[in-house]
Amino acid sequence: MLNAVLLPPKVAHGVADGSVTLAFRRWRTPDVRPGSTFTTVAGVVRVVEVEVVDPAAITDEEARAAGWPGAARLRKQLDKVDASVPTYRVLLVWAGPDPRVALREEADLTDADVAAIDARLERLDRASTHGAWTMATLDVIRRRPHTRAPDLAAELGRERDPFKIDVRKLKGLGLTRSFEVGYEVSPRGRAYLERTTRPLDPT
Repeated sequence: MLNAVLLPPKVAHGVADGSVTLAFRRWRTPDVRPGSTFTTVAGVVRVVEVEVVDPAAITDEEARAAGWPGAARLRKQLDKVDASVPTYRVLLVWAGPDPRVALREEADLTDADVAAIDARLERLDRASTHGAWTMATLDVIRRRPHTRAPDLAAELGRERDPFKIDVRKLKGLGLTRSFEVGYEVSPRGRAYLERTTRPLDPT
């Protein structure tokens, strides 16, 4: 998938400032379509075009537009994938800032806002295979900001990776933000915790 993982921060920032406009990937079937968007560390990126190309025909100019010093280096990277897999040329544009960034700063919550967040979190809890988790996760992040994810997960008796997936769901609601080490509850999240009547311990 062409996303924040496969679009490194330096390249994502290049799309945002206009210095990067292309990406080249080898896929058996394309993972993105024209018009699709995805969120990166530099904001939202939109896919404009997706087409199969001959890697031997990639020019140095195109390679530089993809964040590489030249076509030879780019082809060397592509060759790490089976050469029988098609090479796709993806045209990218910056579509704007990550809406979650603005959302997490919105701390002036109305009663309707609190009720809506309550309902979203309750749905996440009901859909969970490991029981209600949303309030306990917000609480541990509130109490232990900038703490390593494995340590937070261990306090809750959880594995690191499923815990991190759940925290991303809270981030998508604007309730938390991530750092190089750990997380913190956002202004919106803190305002929510002050207003909600949902218990921090679901038991």
